[in-house]
Amino acid sequence: MSRRPNWFVGWPLSLPTDWLTRLRPPPRVRLFHPDDLHATVAFFGPVSAEAARAAFSALPPPAGDAVQARWGPVVPMGDPRRPSALSALLSSDGGELRAFIQLNRPRLLERAGARPDARTPRPHVTLARPQRRAGPADRAAAVAWAAGLRMPVERSVIDRIALYSWSDDRRARLFRVVDSRPL
Repeated sequence: MSRRPNWFVGWPLSLPTDWLTRLRPPPRVRLFHPDDLHATVAFFGPVSAEAARAAFSALPPPAGDAVQARWGPVVPMGDPRRPSALSALLSSDGGELRAFIQLNRPRLLERAGARPDARTPRPHVTLARPQRRAGPADRAAAVAWAAGLRMPVERSVIDRIALYSWSDDRRARLFRVVDSRPL
């Protein structure tokens, strides 16, 4: 069976693995693998590998400036009645994360031939997802669990940007880095 392509550009981020492995989500919630943590800059979806690579190569040259990202609360994302993700919000002191997405996302999407995205950038890192078959009570338990999480670090450095696609074995990890470079 051939899997539909899925491409995006994001900032790889990490959290202490021991903290992640101690998390105990409620039933019907899947934690992300530590190596899957990222903040999406531009989601291309099912474009060709060539289009995704062309868009990634069109990013501006590295500026050499790492950004200090501040971890915020873990909140539900997606449809408020049926959240599809539990994500930690990110911010930066000078608004660099939001500004980078706002400036670069439209060009990346156009270059990849992907659908435009007019949403206001909301930098975040998805930590877990309710399973598709999760019912209202499962999702409510997931949201309550996420609201009680306290991030193990206050800040992380963002110093790379990467092109991602599906992992070859999605039972172990969802994504793989296809290409990356310094900011």
